[in-house]
Amino acid sequence: MSSSLRDVAQLTLLVLVFAAAASFVVSFARGLGGFRGAPEPPPAPTQWSAPANIDGRVVGRVEVFNSAGRSGLAREATGLLRDAGFDVVFYGNGSRADSSVVLQRNTDPGVARSAADALGIRSVIVREDASLLVDATVILGADWQQRARRD
Repeated sequence: MSSSLRDVAQLTLLVLVFAAAASFVVSFARGLGGFRGAPEPPPAPTQWSAPANIDGRVVGRVEVFNSAGRSGLAREATGLLRDAGFDVVFYGNGSRADSSVVLQRNTDPGVARSAADALGIRSVIVREDASLLVDATVILGADWQQRARRD
């Protein structure tokens, strides 16, 4: 093979390798979002409507955290809230707290105030957060006393 033919073959091979590498880089960058333009804005948070009333009982979505350090409190409070008509979607342990509080998570204070009343908790604080998909968060502190459920 003559040197000029060999040079053309090497140049052709070099161009093919470069094209393959460039194609890979572009494909990788698109996969990372590098060529997608401006990102879409996140969806607007869902606002919860006022709690429904069923047979005179408030229905709202609530989560319960035992922050007292005594076992069984979140389960007990969940039972009391469900008996009162609340939809308790989660219960478990939380970080230690001395005082019990109910956090209002939407723009309507109805569920938070009613949950606090059902559990004998005086403190309700507005901490709106629609991303949690609950109306209220109950935090049972060391001051919360278990109450007997009415079965």
